[in-house]
Amino acid sequence: MDKLMKQINEQLEAFKTNADAYAEKGNKAAGARARKASLELTKLFKEFRKASIEESKN
Repeated sequence: MDKLMKQINEQLEAFKTNADAYAEKGNKAAGARARKASLELTKLFKEFRKASIEESKN
């Protein structure tokens, strides 16, 4: 679970950095990186949900 939380925090930071660069400076490459990070976050959040359900069963 700790590894998963670390990955989520890293992706959140990447998303925030790139989304800010896209919004403030119009950096199109940063926009693409932000979208990629958001897709990765979706996967990680699903993984987190699955892991948390498993832990609550134990």
